[in-house]
Amino acid sequence: MTTLRIQVDGMSCAGCAGRAERALQAVPGLQDAHVNFATRTAHVTLNTAQADDVTAALTAAGYPGTIIPDDSRDSLTKSQHRETADALRATLIAGLLTLPVFVMEMGGHLFPALHHWLHGTFGTPSVWLVQFVLTTAVLLWPGRGFFVVGVPALLRGAPEMNSLVALGTAAAWGFSTVALFAPNLLPDGTRAVYFEAAAVIVTLILLGRWLEARARGHTGAAIRRLMGLRPKTARIERDGAVQDLPIEAVQLDDIVHVRPGETLPVDGVVLTGQSFVDEAMISGEPVPVEKTEGDTVIGGTQNGSGAFQFRATGVGRDTMLARIIALVEDAQGARLPIQALADRVVRVFVPVVMGIAALTVLLWLSFGTAPSLGLALVAGVSVLIIACPCAMGLATPVSIMVGTGRAAELGVLFRKGDALQRLAETRVVAFDKTGTLTEGQPRVTHTSVADGFDEDTLLALMAAVEAQSEHPIARAVEAAATERGLTLPKISKMRALAGFGLEAMQGSKRVLIGAPRLMQREGIATDAFDNALAQLSSRAETPVFAAVDGQIAGLLGVSDPLKPNAKFTIAALHRAGLKTALLTGDSHATAQAIAAKLGLDEVQAEVLPEDKLKTIQTLRATHGPVAFVGDGINDAPALAEADVGIAMGTGTDVAVEAADTVLVSGDPAGVLKALTLSQKTLGNIRQNLFWAFAYNAALIPVAAGVLYPLTGQLLSPMLAAAAMALSSVFVVTNALRLRHVAAPELEAHS
Repeated sequence: MTTLRIQVDGMSCAGCAGRAERALQAVPGLQDAHVNFATRTAHVTLNTAQADDVTAALTAAGYPGTIIPDDSRDSLTKSQHRETADALRATLIAGLLTLPVFVMEMGGHLFPALHHWLHGTFGTPSVWLVQFVLTTAVLLWPGRGFFVVGVPALLRGAPEMNSLVALGTAAAWGFSTVALFAPNLLPDGTRAVYFEAAAVIVTLILLGRWLEARARGHTGAAIRRLMGLRPKTARIERDGAVQDLPIEAVQLDDIVHVRPGETLPVDGVVLTGQSFVDEAMISGEPVPVEKTEGDTVIGGTQNGSGAFQFRATGVGRDTMLARIIALVEDAQGARLPIQALADRVVRVFVPVVMGIAALTVLLWLSFGTAPSLGLALVAGVSVLIIACPCAMGLATPVSIMVGTGRAAELGVLFRKGDALQRLAETRVVAFDKTGTLTEGQPRVTHTSVADGFDEDTLLALMAAVEAQSEHPIARAVEAAATERGLTLPKISKMRALAGFGLEAMQGSKRVLIGAPRLMQREGIATDAFDNALAQLSSRAETPVFAAVDGQIAGLLGVSDPLKPNAKFTIAALHRAGLKTALLTGDSHATAQAIAAKLGLDEVQAEVLPEDKLKTIQTLRATHGPVAFVGDGINDAPALAEADVGIAMGTGTDVAVEAADTVLVSGDPAGVLKALTLSQKTLGNIRQNLFWAFAYNAALIPVAAGVLYPLTGQLLSPMLAAAAMALSSVFVVTNALRLRHVAAPELEAHS
């Protein structure tokens, strides 16, 4: 599969995005495609199709596409700036040409003396002729885009927003032109001009597009801030000399020198030196983290007052910052299930509106009061203009853009955009224990040996086996042996027994190390350690048995301290009305002790990876959608099965790849941030959709003239254009409020 990001030009409304998307989906050999109206981009996954086929399909549909290179993420920003500048220039030109027309026509209505002076001095035909010239210039110059795009779309049988504006302004201009040059063709009492309506409509819609483009420019602020974290140069040691090189020249295994206050250029591992590094821009955590020899550092973070050197382990697109930017971009281009309704409505909206406008004109001509032709024109044009579905098309994608960007700033990465909606609908949050609710850095706190075994010999044997495992408990056993200065024996044929423990050979001896259920499976009696096992369980310590040649050899107690925010997180989830659960491979007693400390609702202990998956299915059937939080390889099936999989960024790559959402810092309180952002974003989308739908539903009848019998007034096409433009600006501005979302519970806790 090949994934492409394509800049799509010529889109002016949600209908355009839908047509462009359908054109892409019709390309043979294309796996998936969706078009984001807010970003003016398409995300395409190719199977056998070629990139040229994709861009050709877009061009044929009327929306030229340009492939965005992976290493040129700033092209979208430049395009956005260009779009905003072009919209402003068109608005200013249209405004300057329209102002005299507006003053001549509307000024005369407001100040009758001005009307009498103009028409008395220059004559009505001359005044109308000036309006004709200026309005024609508006339509053919800044407003030509409405006709260049809208008319071909109309002729293809796929009318869109530009088609509505083109029809409305052409109708007003055409009627007025006939009234000016061939008045005898019109019935008595209908000879009036509406040049100002056509000119002002174009000007106001262009103004709205500029305001919308300007506001949309702020939606990508999070991405731009992330990209701005990357320094331009790095101090690299090569051939014994330290030199400043462009960031692009840094290679794997280069030695990077960092001075106090500098921004780290790439990812790496500290070799020498010590400092505190501010990782808030990556993890969302405000407290600087101490970095010493062997610690990992992240490009884009800010060094404190110390100096150190590190070896580069991630450069270019392989740095964490580059991956975060890529994840946020992918999430921002996602389509949420809630958007499906808006897409279905938009698909039929423009043709329906055109039908309503035609029906409005017919009804006014048939039943309207004199001058019915003029009133029919005003009502029909108003319906065409006010009903543009732009706000509907923007409602979801702009909120996703801002919400996922804000989440990234707080250390929450939505790898899949639809996780935003699913997380807001979650009713149960299930947690793994080790590395998720606990530090994942356990230590040996208890040692018991069977008769005939020496404590140091047994610990050295267990450490030798565990040295070949990635499990956090293995590191604790190794550390205990290192503290005692023990020499480890040689081990062979080590293999992991998923969910049970480890098996290995020491010479001719078969060694088993693992949970109590491993001993039970192998039929090895552990009665001699029942009292010690009960004490460990009461203290929430994990028991690790060892057996040699089928005989029990000893028991270690391993304690993994809870993460500082674990208890607070569970309490906050309960306050939010959610159920919580613990799914762990640990013993029942240990799991129950942890659950009691944290106040968890349900506990499933001694579960294998496949058991976690089944437990999530059971929780879903009992309570509703489930979010699962984990960090290990054995959590991957559960992360994939859950409605929302949340991985700790400090966990394994397998867990991160299986998850929908990643908590960069590994703090369980990040679940609250993710939940808050999800709920706020989804609420924001609902507000936008309600505004877009309610606005159109309410104002189309008003534009058609249902209030005319009560007020004696029709909605002016100019006011219709202003209302239509402001609806899109409202939606974008409302979405921008998400930039300031915080997690109040976290602030109160800190």
